[in-house]
Amino acid sequence: MDTNTVLVFAFAATTLALLVGGQLRRHSRVAFWLAAVCTASAAAAAYYDSFWTMFSFGCIAAWCFIVGLKVLDANWRMRAGLVVAVAALGFVSVWPSVTSMTGGLIPCPQYIAERVTFRLVAGLDLRGGLRLVYTVDVDEALEDRRDRHYEDMQTELAKIFGLHSGDERPPEEVYAKLREKVTLEKPQGDARTVRLSVKDPADAAKIDAPFLQLFATEMSYSQDNNQGSYVFRLRNDVETQIRENAVAQAKEIVLRRVDELGLREAAVSTRDEDIIVEVPGQDEAGFKEIREIIGQTARLEFKLLDDDTDFFASFRAGADRTSLPEGVGFAQETTTVGQDAEGEARRKVITYAEMRKKPDETSKEALDRFKEWAATLTLPPDRELGFEMMYDTDPVTGKSTELGWRTYLLKSRAEITGDMIRDAQAQPDQGQNSLGGWYVALRFTDAGGAIFERITGANIKRRFAIILDGRVESAPVIQSRIAGGNASITLGSSDTESQLRDARKLELVLRSGALPAPITPSNEQHIGPSLGADSIQQGVRGALVGVVLVLAFMVMYYRQSGIFANIAVTFNIVLLIAILASFGASMTLPGIAGLALTVGMSVDANVLINERIRDELRGGRSPRASVDLGYSKAFSAILDGHLTTLTSGIVLAQFGTGPIKGFAVTLIVGVACSLFTGVTMTRVMFDVWVRGLGRNAKLDLG
Repeated sequence: MDTNTVLVFAFAATTLALLVGGQLRRHSRVAFWLAAVCTASAAAAAYYDSFWTMFSFGCIAAWCFIVGLKVLDANWRMRAGLVVAVAALGFVSVWPSVTSMTGGLIPCPQYIAERVTFRLVAGLDLRGGLRLVYTVDVDEALEDRRDRHYEDMQTELAKIFGLHSGDERPPEEVYAKLREKVTLEKPQGDARTVRLSVKDPADAAKIDAPFLQLFATEMSYSQDNNQGSYVFRLRNDVETQIRENAVAQAKEIVLRRVDELGLREAAVSTRDEDIIVEVPGQDEAGFKEIREIIGQTARLEFKLLDDDTDFFASFRAGADRTSLPEGVGFAQETTTVGQDAEGEARRKVITYAEMRKKPDETSKEALDRFKEWAATLTLPPDRELGFEMMYDTDPVTGKSTELGWRTYLLKSRAEITGDMIRDAQAQPDQGQNSLGGWYVALRFTDAGGAIFERITGANIKRRFAIILDGRVESAPVIQSRIAGGNASITLGSSDTESQLRDARKLELVLRSGALPAPITPSNEQHIGPSLGADSIQQGVRGALVGVVLVLAFMVMYYRQSGIFANIAVTFNIVLLIAILASFGASMTLPGIAGLALTVGMSVDANVLINERIRDELRGGRSPRASVDLGYSKAFSAILDGHLTTLTSGIVLAQFGTGPIKGFAVTLIVGVACSLFTGVTMTRVMFDVWVRGLGRNAKLDLG
């Protein structure tokens, strides 16, 4: 019989006993029957192997059972039940981590180890971890800046030739007319240059000094032999600045992404155009997730499709199949290409290219082959190809497999970019025709929302591609003007579990910001501890000696109440480690320092309480009255002390990174736990003594 089956029967038997106990003891009926409901829920959770649901209901049931006992008063039973429930959660949460950190010296049952998946691991300075080196593709950042000037030149030229006015971007019809008068090119293989040539020599004078000065800040220009022909190039100092800014910005975004994944105490540094990421631990599954998150550029663009141009129609009709790469073919689809005069959708059959991946080929390899072939094609001016993954979905299981890639003919200019996104959130798809998938909801900035509303209003019944990192995620048809500054990204045809995972990753990278340029892994290696063995031993020894001295002082000075305080401090450490482990945190030397400081804060609260109780005993009050008044009078001072420390920790966590943030978070969690253990837990022990076990004995405070 497996463990879950045993637990089902155990919780079921407990449920029956609690129901009978509630029937026999009227004053405890509500508490016992609530406990019975919780144990029944725990039995159901055990049946479905939902560990944390089962354990949480079990802890709540224990709390309710203690409340229902006829021991002391109701307030004490409420506090005692809470302490027992929290203690159980804390010990189970920390058990696998303690086993891992002691090398199995303290064994953990396999059932718990398999279900409590989080661990507190030693940090980079104590144990070592993984070093990842990424190279920033700064040429991409240069090309982005060049393309921005290219688009600004188009707009200014349209104004000079009287084709457009106003501050908004010209529509496509204006660009078509402009191409009849000038040739504006972005040379292939040169990310810094724009070429301008006026077709009619009579118009050469329109390229005057004011136009040239608009771009002189960042671009130098020279005139060719032909009149009206210019070559613009990014200046050397601007190029250097773009390179430096791209690396610095990429470093900050990488650090932000790693921090949002959890408290992994990552160290991020730069060297020339390389970003070096050092992540502590030995968790290969965690390392894989970090690689995926760091490497994703998160470059988000919205581009209109050019469905009026059936670019691949001639390929489909007369292509020599032997001259095409393996797997490339052509197919047709019917889509809408705007509205007619009566507002009805105009439909058109469009040809697109597709590439089926080989059986032994990855999707990325297939896409690389597809792009290599596409680069040989001569596209219409200001057009580019977008690539979207094709899936084959099993109608029975709902599982999807990757088939290959297909193309879209896109307008090169991005109407909306990622810097216009204010927020991104992964949300479940609850639409009428949904099968329970997930999507990412986007909220635009005010400027982005206005542009999105204008673009959707002007292109009803046309397709609008959503492109992430050069890959078309979806190309929905605009059905109406979309106001409100909101949009969504669907996540292909994969199964629900994969959609949830991808949606959360996409949410993280969009919220942390897009990288200014793609980064590629250039080196990877496992590394040892960054601190020497002597430094580690001395640091840990110093923290342990400090804690032991504090605990010994409490026992020698406060005697019995000092023992109560030490029990609370020990539990505080357990609870702190459990919470940090649940975050997937790494324990570093600064974290150990924060742990030692937390012990001092916990003891400080008990010192205040003990001294107040002493004052009341000197005033002739009974032990019970002294405890009640001691806690009530000391609480305001304890709260003030904890709040000031908490404020400092929050400031450090907000503005610090790496080890500083690790110290701050350890301190914040420790202060919160200290407030619970120093006030609630010790009060339970004091009340047991003065109102139960030792009510006729003297309260020993040293």
